[in-house]
Amino acid sequence: MTTTPTTGARRRMGVEERRQQLIAVALELFSRRSPEDVSIDDIASAAGISRPLVYHYFPGKHSLYEEAVRRAAEELASRFAEPQEGPLSERLLRVMRRYFDFVSDHGPGFSALLRGGPAVGSAEANAMIDDVRQAAHAQVLAHLGIAEPGPRLALVVRSWVGLAETTALTWLDGRSLPREELEIQLVHDFLALAAVTAMQDAETAGVVRAVLAQEPADGPIDGLVSEVLALAPRRVPVPGPV
Repeated sequence: MTTTPTTGARRRMGVEERRQQLIAVALELFSRRSPEDVSIDDIASAAGISRPLVYHYFPGKHSLYEEAVRRAAEELASRFAEPQEGPLSERLLRVMRRYFDFVSDHGPGFSALLRGGPAVGSAEANAMIDDVRQAAHAQVLAHLGIAEPGPRLALVVRSWVGLAETTALTWLDGRSLPREELEIQLVHDFLALAAVTAMQDAETAGVVRAVLAQEPADGPIDGLVSEVLALAPRRVPVPGPV
């Protein structure tokens, strides 16, 4: 993301162009530091303008924060968009790679946004994040070919979206695990959540069967079932009564 240089001749900007510049500057700063630690002075300095001029375009940091959140939320939601072609596991893996790209690029801001905080949080910002979750939910259902899911299948998808958020936040805390492993793990997690629910729900069972029927032998979930079964201890048959 680029910002206006703070040295050399300054070009006069129109109102909307200046607003967009300030939003971009704020988003960049929020990506590197928690929004609570970014001041209007920091934003003004990074934009190469005076503090009063920032207030000319935005009444305060909260309003600027919300606009930056809106832009970030739109970008994050777009990461879930994926052509509905090919095996589901490969689609989800591409989505997770783009998702973690975003998380990596906007670490502190992503963390502060999802964890919330009284200094920067707002009902509007929370609603925007809920919109991202809903967009992700809708995208996954579209890939499954389901327009109106039953409650159990809807819960599987929502649980998986929440798991992706939690996994990303945990990874940000120390990045102690390779993100590539977490990306493929989340693909496996989706199938695992669906498989467990499929034991009690016919709709989810049909989805799981349809997904597995399209999976290639060398795809992202290749060997998952056999690896799970290999973890189970061998059961020694108990002899019956003589």
